[in-house]
Amino acid sequence: MSGTWDARFAAEFFGTLILVLFGNGAVANSFLKDTTGNGENGQANGGWIFIAVGYGLGVMIPAMMFGSISGNHLNPAITVAQAAAGIFPWAKVAPYIIFQFLGAMVGQLLVLVIYWPYYKRTKDEGAIFATFSTGDTAGSTMNGFWTEAIGTAILTFAAMGLYRGMFFKQSIDIANIGVGLVITTLVMSVGGPTGPALNPARDLGPRIVHAFMPVPNKGSSNWDYSWVPVVAPIAGAVVGIFIYKGFFEL
Repeated sequence: MSGTWDARFAAEFFGTLILVLFGNGAVANSFLKDTTGNGENGQANGGWIFIAVGYGLGVMIPAMMFGSISGNHLNPAITVAQAAAGIFPWAKVAPYIIFQFLGAMVGQLLVLVIYWPYYKRTKDEGAIFATFSTGDTAGSTMNGFWTEAIGTAILTFAAMGLYRGMFFKQSIDIANIGVGLVITTLVMSVGGPTGPALNPARDLGPRIVHAFMPVPNKGSSNWDYSWVPVVAPIAGAVVGIFIYKGFFEL
């Protein structure tokens, strides 16, 4: 990382904003009624691959823009895990997380502005909520917890390998593409039960927006489940980074 701390905070804000705008924007385009991604009678429905690519690019593009400035965490779980592993200062964890959450909330507000007419046309509360945050489709908090924890552990382990592996030491942009592909693959492969979140800011920030904004036909914000995509990714990220650290050099 080479930016000043103010530049790093700004990079985390804008990077997380882009992540949520691209990811949740793809969900909105696929789920909301009458969008170009979800036409009449489901024609041109983008589907799960459409959404996975949105989240993958939502991480990859900020990584290329801001990776050399802030490290491109975009995720409180990654920030906490790196601090726990001794490669990020604890004194800067809280500011990073604050700017990540602010970016996620502004990104979600932009999704809401762009798709406002389609929110008004959509009557399915579940489809509307999916454009904001996650939940376990089986109604199992425990399944949701394990899904989020395992997924984030894999994400963190893979990200450490991509950025610190010998092959990519001189090709950081290729590593950025790799991280985007990891996110895309995780959404497709382990995203069935929960969405997934893999990121407390990506879930809780938009959930707060869902709760406080007058979203048409929005239903419940499902606060009973809200702790899962906060606690589980942090736990998973810490486990993932220490597994990597236990076998390879950080």
